[in-house]
Amino acid sequence: MPQSTPSQEVQRVPWDNKPALKQITLRATIAGIAIGSLVLTSNFQFGLQTGWVSMMSLPSALLACAFFKNIWPLIFPNDRPFSDVENVYVQSMAVAVGTGPLAFGFVGVIPAIEKFLTNDESGGLREQGQSFTFRELLIWSTALAFFGIFFAVPLRKQVIVREKLPFPSGSATATLISVLNGTEILQEVSKSELLEMRQRRLNECPEVLQPNRDPEETDYLMNSSHSEVGDYTATSQDGSSILSTGSENYRANIIILLKTFVVSSLYTMVSYFVPVIRSIPVFGKYLSNNYLWNFQPSPAYIGQGIIMGLPTVSYMLIGCFLGWGVLAPLARYKGWVPPDADVHDWEEGVQGWILWSSLSIMVADSVVAFIVVTVKSIVKFILIDDKAALLNNIIDDTFQSMLLEEERAINSSRRNTYVDGRQDTVRLVSRDNEIEVDSKHLVRYTTVISGCLVSSIICIVSIIYLFGIQVIPLYAIITALILALFLSILGIRALGETDLNPVSGIGKISQLIFAFIIPRDRPGSVLMNVVSGGIAEASAQQAGDLMQDLKTGHLLGASPRAQFCAQLIGACWSIILSSFMYLCYNKVYSIPSEQFRIPTAVVWIDCARLVTGKGLPDKALECSMILGVIFAVLSLIRNTYRDYGYGWILYIPSGVAVGVGIFNSPSFTIARFIGGWASHFWLKNHRGDLNAKTKMIVFSSGLVLGEGIFSVINMVFICLNVPHY
Repeated sequence: MPQSTPSQEVQRVPWDNKPALKQITLRATIAGIAIGSLVLTSNFQFGLQTGWVSMMSLPSALLACAFFKNIWPLIFPNDRPFSDVENVYVQSMAVAVGTGPLAFGFVGVIPAIEKFLTNDESGGLREQGQSFTFRELLIWSTALAFFGIFFAVPLRKQVIVREKLPFPSGSATATLISVLNGTEILQEVSKSELLEMRQRRLNECPEVLQPNRDPEETDYLMNSSHSEVGDYTATSQDGSSILSTGSENYRANIIILLKTFVVSSLYTMVSYFVPVIRSIPVFGKYLSNNYLWNFQPSPAYIGQGIIMGLPTVSYMLIGCFLGWGVLAPLARYKGWVPPDADVHDWEEGVQGWILWSSLSIMVADSVVAFIVVTVKSIVKFILIDDKAALLNNIIDDTFQSMLLEEERAINSSRRNTYVDGRQDTVRLVSRDNEIEVDSKHLVRYTTVISGCLVSSIICIVSIIYLFGIQVIPLYAIITALILALFLSILGIRALGETDLNPVSGIGKISQLIFAFIIPRDRPGSVLMNVVSGGIAEASAQQAGDLMQDLKTGHLLGASPRAQFCAQLIGACWSIILSSFMYLCYNKVYSIPSEQFRIPTAVVWIDCARLVTGKGLPDKALECSMILGVIFAVLSLIRNTYRDYGYGWILYIPSGVAVGVGIFNSPSFTIARFIGGWASHFWLKNHRGDLNAKTKMIVFSSGLVLGEGIFSVINMVFICLNVPHY
């Protein structure tokens, strides 16, 4: 038998042993910082121009894998092979670095304070247009950099291990890393999904699943219990192989990735020279101008819709129709907004009016869901009976046997997927079980508690140093930190269900709450409102990003502690680089300008002025309360009965997804709905086929990768003032 190569040995490490692999390495840390710096530069450009910032976890994972698989061995041929869990570490750090512009408020809060805040609104502390120094930017970033990370760690067990929220981008990143590295990935399936897979396999093998005729191999099969089981060969009457060879699947996946990458890249390039294709008024000029009903054929948005799935994007489409097809026209018809107000006006226009309904729905759904899940967990813990547990274990033995059989069949069909060795690439587990790594790879609760305390103290001291305790009192900062904890839960749940972290909406919630806490006639109330919102937004952004990465690591068997360290190291580097980049943009460019409109900053300051002066728009409070109550009831029903397998649960919309559909413009939602519809038909025609699901995710990943990476080229065109139509 030929000796295994180091690369093959890494591939053959089972899921349970992966957390013990070396992940925190110097090479991975440098690569994570380098890739994250590229992402940060891109995010600064688009954040200041449009307010849009991306995690770019998929491109980060791909760049890391491509570098360490193809370039690194040429430089260091004797170095240990690059593993999938090390890939996760690099990607986690890159995301932590790259999202700094939004997490630290450099595309919203800081320019809002610098450019728009008047002397009276700052309590006499700052003059309008007065810039922050580099030291002040460092202190501000340090104040916001860490507590969101520590807040997220205790929630991992609940949302990933127990509830198994999908976190679409995190799951897609895990699949991509598994495909690129040829390693095992966790597939959590329900009993109904397992039965579908089993039925499909039996239908494809009408005669029999015949074991290899070697007696020793047969004996080995009879006494094996997990992934090292021998091959099964499905044969038909003429002896031809029914199950496709893995090498064909691998080549097909690479071709799919390249083709979709090219298509998405071409669209991105064309969209620079012909920007009209970003907003096509297919529903007519009137709806386009007054209610933003356009179509944006963005491959990345379609790819994200494929990843999210039809149910979630359908709920978003319901929200889109509710917000932009019902509430917005109603508000204008009833005169609740000025008839001549710009649709983009967040203070007077319909977009600002329906925002409050969106936030009300998301908050109601998230709070009720959190309460229901918490109560269920407590009741289950109190009422659990050993006899009942024993009976369930006996019943589940049959289910576990089916899982192992299907896992063996799937991996047998994939033995030749990777040309450098045989590898079981799927580990099937029941969605009803809590699959967790060894406790020594988890972050200790003493670390979490002490980290929360220390990071909170750093935040309090830094904010007081920058703005003074006379302008921003101690109680306001402490309240903001407590509020940030609860709003982080909202952000995590929204990201887990919809792949969107509504950080802007979360900032608005905190601004609204502080409008009731802080007296409106207090000097500096507007500044206090903006800073408090920035604290809440930073926490939700970091907590959501870390949880998305933890989902990736969970599916691949990475160490949560290593990912936690990656996030901390990335945040430290992002503090320095984000402050430096903002200072550079501020000195080189005129901000705000036609090129850098800083729309997020405008939203921040307008919302602060709104809630500290005029209150909510006309009738917005009544509408928000009605919708909040409706979706609270729906959330109660949905979360109470979701574990019983009732089919009608699917038709009760998720309030978070509906709220996101209201919050975003229709063009964004329509493109995602097209992607979700395509994924539904693809999976329906390939029911129970995990290879088909992998191809679908690779397809969507190529669409997202192409537009994400080539947006940097468009950024260069903008910097060079390349002409366009």
